[in-house]
Order: sequence, then C-alpha cells, then structure tokens
Amino acid sequence: MWTVYLKELLELLRDRKTFIFTLLLPIVAMPMIFGGLGYLSSTIFKKAQHKELSYALFGKDNAPGLSERFAREKGLREVPLANQDAIKAAIDNDRITFAIVIPDGFEEAMAAHRQARVTLHYNNAVALDMTHKRVAAVIDAHNGALREQALSAMNMSRAELRFALNPIELEELSTAGTRERMGALVGGFLPYILLMVCLMAAMYPAIDLGAGEKERGTLETLLLAPIARTSLVLAKFLVLFTVGLTSALLMVASMGLLLALFGGSLEGGLAQMVRAIGARDLAMVALMLVPTAAIFASILLSISIYAKSYKEASGMISPLMMLLIVPIVVAMLPGVELNWFWSMVPLTNVSLAMKELVKGTMDYRMFSAILLSTTLIAGALLAWCRWWFNREDVLFRS
Repeated sequence: MWTVYLKELLELLRDRKTFIFTLLLPIVAMPMIFGGLGYLSSTIFKKAQHKELSYALFGKDNAPGLSERFAREKGLREVPLANQDAIKAAIDNDRITFAIVIPDGFEEAMAAHRQARVTLHYNNAVALDMTHKRVAAVIDAHNGALREQALSAMNMSRAELRFALNPIELEELSTAGTRERMGALVGGFLPYILLMVCLMAAMYPAIDLGAGEKERGTLETLLLAPIARTSLVLAKFLVLFTVGLTSALLMVASMGLLLALFGGSLEGGLAQMVRAIGARDLAMVALMLVPTAAIFASILLSISIYAKSYKEASGMISPLMMLLIVPIVVAMLPGVELNWFWSMVPLTNVSLAMKELVKGTMDYRMFSAILLSTTLIAGALLAWCRWWFNREDVLFRS
C-alpha cells in the first residue's frame, strides 16, 4: 500500500497544476489576495471618509447659521452655481458632489418653532455612499444646537434640558468582548476559505487517480499487481487526504505567519482579535480539518472511479462543489449559531466550530461531538468508497 501511495504522490508532485493548487495557492496566492482585499477596502473606506466634497448651497440668506456650519465643516468646499437648474448637470459631470437647497421662510419657521425642511441633491447610486452620511452629520449637529438654543430660552436647568432633549437614554452594556464581536464578523469567512482550499487541492489529483487511470488504461495494470484491493483504495485515498490536508494546513500556517508579521500594524478591534487568537486555537482549527479532508478525499475518489473518462469526472465534480458549498455558506447566515442541532449537520458543524474558535467562545463538549461525528462520517464514506471500488461494474463501466 505504501509503495503505491509514494508512487502516486511522487507523480502528483511532479505535476505543475498539483504544485500550484497544493503549495503555491495556499501559501502565497490566497493570503496575498485576502490580505490585499482587506487593505484595499480599508484604504478606500478611509479615503471616502476624508475625501474633499464639493457642494453648492442655495438659500444662504434663509439660514445663515446652517450655511456657516457647512462652510466651517472640514472636507467640504463650496462651488458656486448659476441656479438650481444646473444642479443635476453639475453632479453628473462631477463638478459638485451634492447640493443643498434652503427654502424661503426657513428662519421664520425656526422662530415660530415649526419644522422646516432643506433639500439634498446627490447621486446615491454608488456602492459606498458617504455623501448622505457626512451631510446628515452636519444637519444633526445643527439640529442639536437649535434644540439647545430653543430650550435654554425657557430657563431650564441642565438636567431638565437633558430630559427635554432625550427623555430616555439607552445605555448599552454588551456582554461580548472585542474578540467575540470581531470574530462574529470575520470568523465566518475562515472556514469557507479553508474548506474550499482543502477541496480544490484534492479535486484535480482525484480526477487523475481514478478517471485518469481508466482513460490511460493503467488501472487494469494496477489491479493485476500483487496488492489487495483495499490497500489500493487506501493508498489512493491517503494521497488525496495528504494533498487536501497539507494544502489547508499550509494555508493556516501561512495566514498565522502573515498575522504574526503584520498583525501589529492593524488597528482597533481587529488587532485585539488577532492578538487574542493563540496557538491552541489554530491547532484546534487544524484538527477540525483532518476528518474534513478525509470526507472530501472519499467523495472525490468515489466519483472519479465511477466516471468513465477525465471529462466525465470533471463534469460530475464541478456540480458537487456547488453542493458542498451550501452547508458551508449556511454557517455564514445570520441567526445560524452553534448548538446541538447544527453540531450534527456535516460541514456546517465544522464551519460553525471554526467560527466559535475564532470568537473564543467554543463549547468544548460540542467540539468533541463535532470531531467525533465528522470522523465517523469520514470513516463511513471511506468504507463506501472501498465498496464502490470493489464493484467490477463500476471499475469497468462502459
């Protein structure tokens, strides 16, 4: 069995595609891609927050206080326009980002303690809409000042003023720590990436070890060798298991190294979460990958040995990928949390367990149950694969 295992493994390592999917992708490409995306999205968001916005303001005389507040706001630059009819064209050709129109009678309405309205013109058909947020912040600040001014005239004390402005104040005391809150946001993506890498790394070798052998006509030669059929299945299974698991573990190690080197440059809650994740958490994530890699290896080998050709195997495995993604994506849905029910759902339980490990809220009784159930499922699938491999109508399907 070990002779066949080493022979198959050596052949795969000589293949360029296997090398790319097994070593290059998890060590370099994936961490670089996700690290680059994280850095890019953070940079774009910060740039949008501090970007200088040009605006036009009509009706300054109707609300001098509000006009001055816009003029004092950092990051806003007023651009004069001929009239209100030019607003749309000016926004369309990026001359201004937004326009504020203050109607006649604004000050009179304020003096009479009646609600007044200003109009905001802007283009909200953008993915990252910071314009409305920044304008609303200016308006809210002015509203607060007007409320205080109106209520102060009634000779109210500071306590009465606070009551008039906010009769009920909601004080939020979250029981979740920083790591738990940040882990809930970003922890769902980790199992998705790791399990996909584990599956994709074993996919191409699986097609080659089953359908590829059939197509090249070398499967018959292998079956004639003085080796038990079970040992042959185990050798091929172990090759796929090694490739899938190695790829996922290399990615865990690569991401751990990346966070250790550059985690110090992160800021805020994300940095606290990264620093809180220890070697034991990473080891437990790696432990969850062992039975998962065995499940993928068994399923992929069974399909590959059933297929008549390389092309048919590729066609059958591609839809399988979509099917396997579903339980992983379910773990990312809002409201799906690790409990005894979800701990019994294959792949979803592994994804939820990894998420809990990142959050630092893992229930170790459930962890043991998930590890045990996943191992049993992997063993059952391997037994099915062996039974499948022993059937002549499957091996020599025409």
